[in-house]
Amino acid sequence: MIKPRTKAPDLTIDLVNDTTWSLADQTPDNFTLVVVYRGKHCPICKKYLQTLQQHLPEFTEKGVNLIAISSDSEKRAKATYDEWKVKDLPIGYNFPIAEARAWGLAISKGIKEEPEEFIEPALFLIRPDQTLYASSIQTMPFARPEIEELLKSIDFIVKENYPARGEA
Repeated sequence: MIKPRTKAPDLTIDLVNDTTWSLADQTPDNFTLVVVYRGKHCPICKKYLQTLQQHLPEFTEKGVNLIAISSDSEKRAKATYDEWKVKDLPIGYNFPIAEARAWGLAISKGIKEEPEEFIEPALFLIRPDQTLYASSIQTMPFARPEIEELLKSIDFIVKENYPARGEA
């Protein structure tokens, strides 16, 4: 697990629009939000990413850069992008399982229509200096942070200059 107030691991990932995204290149006013989703097989992820898409302008107003990533293949990620109608959301793919473990993420073995292995959901709020402010790591598709509450929390954090917690 990455502790708050420590540097997040390097993250460079290919996007469905045939570009590359790098955490080191991000220069948000307040935060970069890295959302890890399970993949195309997950209907709960679909709803979550569509909610992110819907609130993307609010994140931008609050000085938050956003990306959603999974261990899905390029083909599956591009199908996700097209079918889920998340046209403004940067979608990264082929996030290696080994790197996911370095981020402290939960890994599942596939059942039924799922990939052989995939990453369970997580959310990382990272400061412009690439230190972790907060994280939420799940072992299931359920119990993720509500997007609307996250937006309210960002307002509070910025207004009150609230420090990262959980570093001890």
